[in-house]
Amino acid sequence: MAAAGIVVIFDFDKTIIDCDSDNWVVDELGATELFNQLLPTMPWNSLMDRMMKELHSQGIRIEDIATVLKRSPIHPRIIEAIKSAHALGCDLKIVSDANTFFIETILEHHGLKECFSEINTNPGFVDEKGRLRIFPHHDFTKSSHGCQHSSCPPNMCKGIVIERIQASLSMENQKKTIIYLGDGLGDFCPTLKLGDGDYVMPRKGFPVWDLICNNRKLVNAEICEWSDGEEFENVLFHLISRIISIDRNNTSPKMSQLYSVDCKLETMPLPVATGHEDFPQALPVLH
Repeated sequence: MAAAGIVVIFDFDKTIIDCDSDNWVVDELGATELFNQLLPTMPWNSLMDRMMKELHSQGIRIEDIATVLKRSPIHPRIIEAIKSAHALGCDLKIVSDANTFFIETILEHHGLKECFSEINTNPGFVDEKGRLRIFPHHDFTKSSHGCQHSSCPPNMCKGIVIERIQASLSMENQKKTIIYLGDGLGDFCPTLKLGDGDYVMPRKGFPVWDLICNNRKLVNAEICEWSDGEEFENVLFHLISRIISIDRNNTSPKMSQLYSVDCKLETMPLPVATGHEDFPQALPVLH
């Protein structure tokens, strides 16, 4: 397929959907006050697991949580962009600090789950009592994930996940180009793992955008910002068109006319990032 050499890796919260899924569920189910009271007392993953326990004890069913998730905001152009990129042959993956239940419920609702080859996130599952349990991607109570970068939370270093994906891709015959999309602090470390010839799409005005602006010399990938669903689609397909043209050494007039955008970024170099080693396991998406 035309885009078989392209791997697109998405964050989820505030990238695919236009909210933080944890906050969305807590707010929509009327548990914001308790959440804010407990927030200073425990890690985020532990807090979300505790909140699911509290909601369950109040009679909130897993179906109620799913209903809330299905109405989380997502731009229709993002839905179409994901479907179109998949149809072109791009390999789509998710690397997110949300959880499997939230992500899969939303993707299934919009007919997107089959578009993704793997989802890397915090485990979330319904136990025998019908309660949603949420656990950390990396069990930080037993050991550190090894990354010293201040933007990575203790439960997940996305940079480690990207290194594992890159190692897997390097074993394939065809050279792969990565496009990475994200918005948050945790999306900076994986940005630093991208190489020359890869692309990063930070959401303009969000934390990863600020980090990239202030540390431009640390980023080897080409930077193409986006702000909303329309720009998400336009920039993504501009890049896919460009990569296909480079691979073929021949410009595709149709796609070049449809998607034309300049990749620009104001820069201000500052220090410094550290390396790490570890390879968490991905969750393959069952179709």
